[in-house]
Amino acid sequence: MNKVFSTRLDESAIHRIGVLAKTLGTTQKAVIEMAIHTLAEKVEATQASDVWELTCGAWHRDEPPETTVQQAREAFRNSMQRYHQ
Repeated sequence: MNKVFSTRLDESAIHRIGVLAKTLGTTQKAVIEMAIHTLAEKVEATQASDVWELTCGAWHRDEPPETTVQQAREAFRNSMQRYHQ
């Protein structure tokens, strides 16, 4: 699904997008999408970013997991007792 994305661009950039679209025989939207994908691939190639490290490795806390579990269970118990009295 396509979404609307609005931004203000320098007139020279808009002109270049138009020239590129005509040269490539495609739409301005396609030129912008190609540019974004190309830049993203270039950045991802230069930066060694590990997706698993960024997502799964996010659990860095001061307390041990047991403390967090104990606090969650205590909050749950207190909630249940409050509504069953």
